[in-house]
Formats: sequence, C-alpha cells, structure tokens
Amino acid sequence: MSVQPTVAPIRLASPEDAEETARAELYGLLAALWLAPPDQALLRQFGVAVTQAPEPGGHLEAPWHDLVAAMRATTAEEARDEFDALFQGVGRPEVFTYGSFYLSGSLNDRPLAQLRHDLAALGLGRDEARMETEDHAAYVFEVMRYLIAGDDAGICNLEQQRRFFRAHVQTWVERLCDAVQAHPRAQLWRAVAAFTRAFVEVETQGFDLLEA
Repeated sequence: MSVQPTVAPIRLASPEDAEETARAELYGLLAALWLAPPDQALLRQFGVAVTQAPEPGGHLEAPWHDLVAAMRATTAEEARDEFDALFQGVGRPEVFTYGSFYLSGSLNDRPLAQLRHDLAALGLGRDEARMETEDHAAYVFEVMRYLIAGDDAGICNLEQQRRFFRAHVQTWVERLCDAVQAHPRAQLWRAVAAFTRAFVEVETQGFDLLEA
C-alpha cells in the first residue's frame, strides 16, 4: 500500500468527533501543510469554519489560535512564495524537511533505510509518483494518520502508533520545528512549526502514559 499525504475537511471543533478521529485529522492536516503550501480551499476552511482549538484550555489551544490567525492573514500566493523560499531552494534548501538530515546530517542515509524497513513491515510504501522520500515530515505524519484511522486492526493500533512515533517522529521533528522558527522568512510556517511542536509534545505525553 502506498502512502500519500492528504487532508480531509477540517472538523476539529465538532464535539461529536472521537478523540482518535481528531488525532488522525491533525496528522493529516500537518502532512498537507509540510508537503505543500495551502491552496485556496484550505485557506477558506480556516477562514470560515475553524475557530475552536482541538483541546480548549489545553496545551494546543494557544498554538492552534496562532495557526488559525496566520492562515487567515495569508493568501495562497504569499503562502506559496514562503514555502518555496524555505523548502524549495535551488540546490540546498533553506530548511530541510527530511528526517535523515536531522538524525545523521545527510540525506538518504541510514535513518531512511531503517524507516523503509519499518514501513515494509507494516505493508506500506511510498507513492512512486512523488519525488519526496519516505523520511519527509509529510510522510511520517501521514503514516501516523493511517495507523490511527486505518481499517486493519492488526496494523492500525496504539502499539504500532507508539513504535512508529518513537522511532520516526519523536526523534527529529522538533529539530525541524527549531529550524523553521529560527528562519527570518518564516511567517505562516513559524505558526505551523509551533503547532507541530505542541502536537508532538502532546503525543509524546500520551505515549508516555501508555507505557507507564
């Protein structure tokens, strides 16, 4: 099965949403925002529908409100220009979005090989039509979304989520957030990085409790 980042319509404020559905939607949203600039349809969702934090009064509330404000303050063209400046530079980009870079200092290195091994064990692989390798932030977030929301209970369960998160998200994503938040061109993605960091912290705490 190939893994391709997608984003469903945002329903984070709906009280009837189950916690696991909300987690999956957040992973899907982050996958989309790290893969490409938001299009007009996604910006429109933030402009008219998304107001309440996933956890009112919780750790995500302030960074969520900041993300909503940043999405409402930008245009599709401005977001595309910022995304290109940060992540799409000719030759070496300003900010790398690949785990191998943060874990080993170079691309396509041993961490990517280990990730591919773990994905194969889950029956997952990359969409070959995409240029990004599997250690791109968008892909590890999309794998987490699948492990939460997928139908195969033998694979899509808390234990597999915990293992994958510990090995392939917790190990490096906060360093990516550091790099983005320190970059002077980051505006929208400074808010994306801040929310990503807060969400990873919440997930880390949740898996810590699972292991206690």
